[in-house]
Amino acid sequence: MVEFLIVPLIKIIIILAFIIAGVILYIWFERRVWGFIQTRLGPNRVGPFGLLQLIADTVKLLIKEDIIPYRADRFVFNIAPIIVIVPVIVVFGLIPFGEGIKIFGIDFKFYLANTNVALLFVVAFSSLAVFGIILGGWASNSKYPLLGSLRSASQMISYEVALGLSIVPILFFSKSLSLVDIVNSQKEMGVWFVFLQPIAFFVFFIAGVAETNRTPFDLPEAESELVGGFHTEYSGIKFAFFFLAEYVHIFLVSALVTILFFGGWLRPFPSIKFLSFLDVIPGPLWFLLKLCFFLFLFTWIRGTFPRYRYDRLLELSWKGLIPLSLANLIVTSFIVLLVR
Repeated sequence: MVEFLIVPLIKIIIILAFIIAGVILYIWFERRVWGFIQTRLGPNRVGPFGLLQLIADTVKLLIKEDIIPYRADRFVFNIAPIIVIVPVIVVFGLIPFGEGIKIFGIDFKFYLANTNVALLFVVAFSSLAVFGIILGGWASNSKYPLLGSLRSASQMISYEVALGLSIVPILFFSKSLSLVDIVNSQKEMGVWFVFLQPIAFFVFFIAGVAETNRTPFDLPEAESELVGGFHTEYSGIKFAFFFLAEYVHIFLVSALVTILFFGGWLRPFPSIKFLSFLDVIPGPLWFLLKLCFFLFLFTWIRGTFPRYRYDRLLELSWKGLIPLSLANLIVTSFIVLLVR
């Protein structure tokens, strides 16, 4: 009863609390970093250091009037934000933050579930969010949202191919689609996969940035061209769902990069005994430190690089990342065959 009902329920509550609290803190951190990078002030009025600014923004979104365009498809218009937010939250149940501990004789694993197809499920299920963007833009019955949704569809197709190809070399070493097994494989080999597959990491991270529709790949919502893109006609809580989904997706991509290439909860250089003193830091804390580094990297990129032109955006994938990932896959295959 406890292990099959209460423990999973506690884990679900912890995951939801982590996502909501993490997104709130990250948005504040992001604004402060942008202010530093661009030599301007970040949020500094509402609460100490502007820490309560996010609460004020949340209250504003909750009490804003929910407007639906007159000729919009009301059912699809209303359900699109839910389709965007639900998949990226659900897949967090498969993200392992650590190995686990024993509490009162009960094994408390730092993940909700572990399956031998976890990576496939995470990549496939999280990709469903793009259907919410497409449906939201189409259901608005407005030209700018429609253009934004079409851009999102072509962008997803382009970068999903590169992202998928960059994962395959990792499977050669781990021989499993389980995220827990992938981390344990890095522990057994004594090396993070980023050192064995730096090209795969580069392709995966760039494709991940594009998948989240973040600058410099934010073409589906380019405000200088499309007002607000696919969510132009949305307001209030529905817009908040789109906003929240983008940031949760950033957390997901950062977590996957940490697990696939940087050893998950493992300390740096786990095979070097000289650094064994680093084991005093718990595995989940190592995971969070790596996660925070990639979140900072997302912020740095957004505050530094200008938006791509749309044709250049697609060229980067089809003429750059996909050929690069294919070449890396072929070379890795030959190396693995020779080693065997």
